[in-house]
Amino acid sequence: MSTVPLIPENAPFTAEQRAWLNGFLAGVFSRAAVSGSPVGAAGSQALTPLTVLYATQTGTAESLAKQAAKEAGKRGFAASVLDMAGVSIEQLPAHANLLVITSTYGDGEPPDSAKALHSALASASPAAQLASVRYSVCALGDTNYTLFCQAGKDFDAHLEKLGASRVAPRTDCDVDYEGPFTAWLDSALSAFGSAPATPSMSEGASETAAGFSKKNPFPAPVRIVRNLNAPGSAKEVNHVEFDLAGSGLAYEAGDALGVYPHNCHDHVSAVIRALGCDGEEAVPSPAGELPLRTALTQHFDLGKPSPALLTLLGVSEPVPHHVLDALLAAPAKPAPALFVGALKKIQPRLYSISSSPKAHPGRVHLTVGAVRYEVNGIPRKGVCSTFLAERALAHGTAGVFVHANPAFRPPADPSVAMIMVGPGTGIAPFRAFLEERAATRATGKNWLFFGDQKAATDFLYREELEALRASGVLTRLDVAFSRDQQEKVYVQNRMLEKAAELYAWLEAGAHFYVCGDAGRMARDVDAALHQVFVTAGGKSPEAAAAYVQSLKTSRRYQRDVY
Repeated sequence: MSTVPLIPENAPFTAEQRAWLNGFLAGVFSRAAVSGSPVGAAGSQALTPLTVLYATQTGTAESLAKQAAKEAGKRGFAASVLDMAGVSIEQLPAHANLLVITSTYGDGEPPDSAKALHSALASASPAAQLASVRYSVCALGDTNYTLFCQAGKDFDAHLEKLGASRVAPRTDCDVDYEGPFTAWLDSALSAFGSAPATPSMSEGASETAAGFSKKNPFPAPVRIVRNLNAPGSAKEVNHVEFDLAGSGLAYEAGDALGVYPHNCHDHVSAVIRALGCDGEEAVPSPAGELPLRTALTQHFDLGKPSPALLTLLGVSEPVPHHVLDALLAAPAKPAPALFVGALKKIQPRLYSISSSPKAHPGRVHLTVGAVRYEVNGIPRKGVCSTFLAERALAHGTAGVFVHANPAFRPPADPSVAMIMVGPGTGIAPFRAFLEERAATRATGKNWLFFGDQKAATDFLYREELEALRASGVLTRLDVAFSRDQQEKVYVQNRMLEKAAELYAWLEAGAHFYVCGDAGRMARDVDAALHQVFVTAGGKSPEAAAAYVQSLKTSRRYQRDVY
C-alpha cells in the first residue's frame, strides 16, 4: 500500500492550509487506491501550485481570495491563500504562480496589512529579481475616489519592475465587482494553464444568493431613527435600528452592515424633468421592466455619471458632479431606455455596526452622519445617509446584508486590554466592542478616546458611555471637543498628553484600534502613535516605525477607516 505524501511543517503554509492540503492529498490517494490508478506515476496530472495573495481593509479582498482559491482547486491547482501582512519581498520568489487581490482606501493607500510589502516593493531595485514569478492583479476600488484602484496599480507596476511576468492584464473593479472579478479570475487561471472554466463559478454565485446576502438583501424593518445631537449642533448623526428577526443573518462586533438606499424623490423628479418625461415610461432595470420613476428611485445611481452616460449625452469637460448635471448640460436628451442603460446600478453603503448581537439579539444598530452639502450653490445630499435620516422609517424597510470584517475584532482573549480611538461616527464599532465586553464579562481593561465639535451638542452616546464607565467596563474615557475652546483640541492631542500611560498599556499587550476618517484623522492618530513611542518609549523615529509595524503585523493595531 502506497504512503500518502504529507506537506512538511516547514512549507510556506499556515497550519490550516497545511491541514487542508494534506486532507486533499489523502483524498486523491484514496480515490486512486479504489480505482487502481497510480498517483504521481509518469503521465499523471500533477496539481499546479498557486498562491492567492490578498490585502484587505474591510474583508472584501479576503473573501474574494478564498473564492478564487476554491475555484482554482476545481481547475487543477493546489491553491493557498496568504495575507500580505505575513509575506515579505524575500519570500515572493517561492510563489511561482501568484494572484494578487487588493483593495485601496483613503487617498490611494494600500490596506494596513499590505503597507510593509508595498513599501518594500516600491523601494527595491530591479536587482531584487522576481523573474521566477508569474502573476496577475485584481484591484478593488471605487470610481468616486480620484485615485481609483491605486494600490492595485502600484502592486502591478512594482512586480513588473522587479522582473515578474504578467500572465493576464490587471482588472480594476468598481464597487460592483462581481462580474469583472469573475472574468479576471477565469482569464488568469487560463493563463496559468488551467482547464477551461466550468459552470462551477456561476453555481457558486447562485449558492451564495440562496440566503440573504449582497445579491439578495433582506428587507429589514426599520424600527428606530433617532438624532443623537442636541439642538444647536452643526451636525446630524442618527442612531438607526433594524430588525433582523427571521432573516438568518448573523454578525459579530466589528462587522459592517450593507444598506441599499433609495434615491431622494426630489432628485429623481428633477432628473425626470430634465429628460422631458413624466416618469411612467417603461424602462429595463435589474428587477425587470419598471416605470422610469420607480427604476430611478430604487435601482440606479444618480451620483457621479459613468463614462458611458457622458458619451451618450455628448458631454465632456468639465466633468459634471452628478447625473443631473450631465443631463442639464446635454445638447439633446436620450430616450428613457437608452438613458437608464448608461447608468450604473445603485450600490449599497457599508456602515460599521454599532451594536453587539449579544446585547441586542435580533437587532442591528448603526450610527450614521447625514451628509448634506452644496455644489455651485445647489444643495446636495448623501444618498444613503439622508435616506436613513429622512425616508427609511416612512418606507418601513431597507435592503440590508452583513459584511463580515474579520480584520477588525476585539481581542480573542477577553483579558487583553483595548485602546480605542473613535471620534464622531467613528465611535460606532467601539460601542459594539464595549457592549460585547459587558455582555461576556470580559476582564480586559478598555480605554476610549472620543472627540467631536462641542460637548453640549455632539457627545454621542454620552449617557451610555458614562454608565459603562461607572460600571467599570470602560476603564478610561478621554474626550476632545474641538470647538469648546479657542485652540482646537483633537483625539491625537489627548493621546500625546497621555503618552506615558498609552505606552505602558501597549507594552503590557493592549490592542490599539482606530475608526473614522482615513484622509485626515487616521493619519494624525497614526503620527501621534509613532510620537508616543518616541517620547514615552525613548525610541528613535526608525525604531518607533518598526514598533508600529510590528503591532500591525501581529494584528494588535487594527483600523476601520473610510
